[in-house]
Amino acid sequence: MALPTTDTFPSLASRRAALKGLLAVACVLGAAGGAPAWAADPQPAPQPVRGGVLRFLVEHEPSTLVTIAHTAGPTQRVSPKVTEGLLTYDLDFNPKPALATEWSVSPDGLTYTFKLREGVKWHDGRDFTADDVAYSIQLLKEGHPRGRGTFASVTAVETPDPHTAIIRLSKPAPYLLTALDANESPIVAKHIYEGTDPLTNKNGAAPIGTGPFIFKEWVRGSHIILERNPDYWDNGKPYLDRIVVRFIADQSARSAAFEAGELDLAGGPPVPYADLARVSALPGIGAETRGYEYAGRMTQLYFNFERPILQDKRVRLAIAHAIDQQKLLDVVYYGYGKVAPSVISPKLKAFFDPSLEPYGFDLKAANRLLDEAGYPRKADGTRFALKLYANPFNTQASGDFVKQALAKVGIAVDFQFFDFSTYIQKAYTGRDFDLTLESLQNLFDPTLGVQRTLWSKNFRVGLPFSNASHYANPEVDRLLEAAAIEPDPAKRRQLWLDFQKVVYADVAALGLIATDGVTIFNRKVKNHTIGVTGVDASFADVWIEK
Repeated sequence: MALPTTDTFPSLASRRAALKGLLAVACVLGAAGGAPAWAADPQPAPQPVRGGVLRFLVEHEPSTLVTIAHTAGPTQRVSPKVTEGLLTYDLDFNPKPALATEWSVSPDGLTYTFKLREGVKWHDGRDFTADDVAYSIQLLKEGHPRGRGTFASVTAVETPDPHTAIIRLSKPAPYLLTALDANESPIVAKHIYEGTDPLTNKNGAAPIGTGPFIFKEWVRGSHIILERNPDYWDNGKPYLDRIVVRFIADQSARSAAFEAGELDLAGGPPVPYADLARVSALPGIGAETRGYEYAGRMTQLYFNFERPILQDKRVRLAIAHAIDQQKLLDVVYYGYGKVAPSVISPKLKAFFDPSLEPYGFDLKAANRLLDEAGYPRKADGTRFALKLYANPFNTQASGDFVKQALAKVGIAVDFQFFDFSTYIQKAYTGRDFDLTLESLQNLFDPTLGVQRTLWSKNFRVGLPFSNASHYANPEVDRLLEAAAIEPDPAKRRQLWLDFQKVVYADVAALGLIATDGVTIFNRKVKNHTIGVTGVDASFADVWIEK
């Protein structure tokens, strides 16, 4: 696939201005159905109505439907509709009750007490109890890509009665109360998971949860159907009768589906960046940029440190110098994002180190470093070959861009692009790659979003979105582990600044782009974005205007 030059497109400023104007209109009209801001007299917000089928796009087909041992984007889209967490969070990150109705934290930060909702049933009719909470937290601690860090300090989960769960910690976990959403820390049924491997448990393909929707069917390669839970604990909800989850891997086909009126809602952005402004301007279609605060997705380049050639820092630095990050942002992502000099997103201002600058696009320096490393150009102009994978959420164009960039310094890239499930297997189980372009979430706290990727203790073959690099650095481990338990905000920030400097100096990974999230929706769909998880929420509050 040949990449276009920046001259092929309208100017970056005009593209951004067009979408910015459309998004401003979308916000004025109100994603949740409020009156236009210019209305002469305030009108009462329309009341939710029961009924309707939501046609919800999940770009790539999930490999599992429960996030108990998985953090893949498609799974996070589906799982919270069926399987709930202890808390949810509004658009200001305030925690709200879900399966927990009350919570408190001891002054020393070592004890978290949760009062659980009574009368909640699993979809198979069994009672939800504190035993389910205790067992779920143990599963998350043992096998979840981020939960291994989130719950590392948990020593016990006590269940003095069926509706109380007390989490005991050996060390403070300052991020814990923000980590209890359904897509991050789901609560699953002990009677279903006990004695099984959560990665292969049949519940991943036909989930039983406590949520507002009940799993009906999964037709592989086509769709998932979720039906309204008539016995949901939140009386009167959900409003929808059914959710039909469609998978459309091809971005152009997604645009065509919106144009044909075949879809109601999708996050991402779900369409090519080149199509965003046009699709957002379709009659009856709106766009929303809120609802991505919990995720904080980035495009990163990870090295496989099991490859001797990539153990040489000069080679890694040469690769960094060969990639023009600003051009990558402009050409592939149409300017929707920010260049990221660090593995922590510049949007995560509480932890990002603003003193860091991108390594800089410098072909002369890249060629010099490769020569110094002992890899001169051969007669055909190449030095050596590397195999590159790309998470399909980054699009094929991102891999093509990196391939062409590295060719200019004599690195022949074998770029292999797969569907999502195949990518997960090949990158995290097969591990037959040299470089991989990932699309991992920074999340709301780097202990949860970043630690998993570079912490040596989080390398596990077959565990998606863990330490795929097999990177190991004792100083990085020390800083990560210290930041995870430091209760003082200023000291904790300094630990994260120190971590970024060490990773940057070692060229351990490249944080290329902090991408923007955009949701496309039919304007008849209300309450699709009411919290920081956006379309990754339960949809208990979503309704369709008649």
